[in-house]
Amino acid sequence: MNSNIDKSLFQFLTELNENNNRDWFNDNKTKFQKIQGQFKIVFNQLLTQMKVHDDIENLKIFRIYRDVRFSKNKLPYKTHMSAALHRRKPQLRGGYYVHLAPNNESFIAVGFWDPNKDDLFRIRKELEMDASEFKSIIHQTELKKLWGNLEGESLKTAPRDFDKEHPDIELIRMKQFIFTKTFTDQEVMHEDFIHTVNQSFKAIRPFFDLMSDVLTTNLNGEPLI
Repeated sequence: MNSNIDKSLFQFLTELNENNNRDWFNDNKTKFQKIQGQFKIVFNQLLTQMKVHDDIENLKIFRIYRDVRFSKNKLPYKTHMSAALHRRKPQLRGGYYVHLAPNNESFIAVGFWDPNKDDLFRIRKELEMDASEFKSIIHQTELKKLWGNLEGESLKTAPRDFDKEHPDIELIRMKQFIFTKTFTDQEVMHEDFIHTVNQSFKAIRPFFDLMSDVLTTNLNGEPLI
C-alpha cells in the first residue's frame, strides 16, 4: 500500500460531507476501512521519524465518529481525519496534531491547547517574572519561517492578581499557546508531506524544551518532579 496520502482520502471526505448519514457510511464502510488503513500506515511512518528526535509515548488516530451527545450538530461523522502524537509525560510538555480535510483546509498544530489551571498559572508567573527567553524563542528566524506567529485565545483583561500594566500583559493574558501551519490538498498529497510535517515538528523543539523546563520547575528553578 502507498505510504503517501492518496487523493482517495479527500474524495471520500468530500462525499461524506455531502452524505453525512449512517446509511451512506455503512454502504461505503469497506472503502473507508481501506482509506483508514492507508492513513495509519502514513502516520506510523511519521511516528517512526518523530522518535528519532523526540520521546513520543504514542500515536493517537482519532475516530471518525462524532460524539453528538452534547452537541447541537447531530451529524454522525467528522469530515476530516486527524491524529495526535503524545510526548512522554510529565517530563516533556507540548503536543503535536495533524488535521487533514479537503478543499485546502488541512493543517498541523503544536503547543498547548488547554493547559490545566496550575500549568497556566505557572506559565503566567514565568512570563510575569521574565518573558525575554520566551519571546526570543518564539521569534527565532527558523521557527517563524516554518510556523509564523504564536496564536491562541486570550482573556479580555489581566488575569486575577496580575498587573494589567505589565509590559508583557498580552502574553500573560493568553489562555492557549499554539502555532499552526496550513497545507493545500496538493501539498498534502506530495511525496514529501510527512517529511515536511516531521521537520516542522522538529523545529518547534526549542519552544517545547523551554516550556517543559518551566512546567517541571518552580520559580526558583527547583525541580517539581
